[in-house]
Amino acid sequence: MFKGAFSHSILKRAQSKGHVVINLHNIRDWSKNKHKNVDDYPYGGGAGMVMMVEPVVNCIEELKAMTSYDEVIYLSPDGELLNQSIANQLSIKQNLLILCGHYKGIDERIRTHFITREISIGDYVLSGGELAAMVLTDAIVRIIPGVLNDETSALSDSFQDNLLSPPVYTRPAEFRGLKVPDILLSGNDKEIAKWKYEQSVERTRERRPGLYRDT
Repeated sequence: MFKGAFSHSILKRAQSKGHVVINLHNIRDWSKNKHKNVDDYPYGGGAGMVMMVEPVVNCIEELKAMTSYDEVIYLSPDGELLNQSIANQLSIKQNLLILCGHYKGIDERIRTHFITREISIGDYVLSGGELAAMVLTDAIVRIIPGVLNDETSALSDSFQDNLLSPPVYTRPAEFRGLKVPDILLSGNDKEIAKWKYEQSVERTRERRPGLYRDT
């Protein structure tokens, strides 16, 4: 699953250019029983399975013995909600260890004693933390300097300034009677910048009023 996502587009380019190194680790490699189990039934009853404390902690401790991590992150529905500010913060870190939850979650002792930060990508539940980890990784890596061909591109993305991006257009200037706004063809950089800002404010106010109130 990870190899597919990490072997294409921006994430592939970031690795090939040496801007980031992504290592994948299988928790089962740290399981000590013959079936390589990493989950068991929850104490106290209830549906579902829970990731066991021993293999997860063994994995974390072995990796930390080899690398100094700025954060040990657990992808969890009840973590802090991922936003651009968090992605920006994490993009300047040196090393991150990301743990993907599964089943009904991980043993609480892991969260209490070995996790430094918990992050959620939204108020919904996925089958596992793998997809969330891919989302987090992409959000972080793309803003590392040198990853994008145009380094100013990431700075103009939605949410970088608590505003949605303005409308964008490209050639042709007219298509089936639908025209690009004249201001964008004017060459007046000052007025274009003003128009883009006004459009961002208006779009944010209409589509994400909660975000707009934070500006």
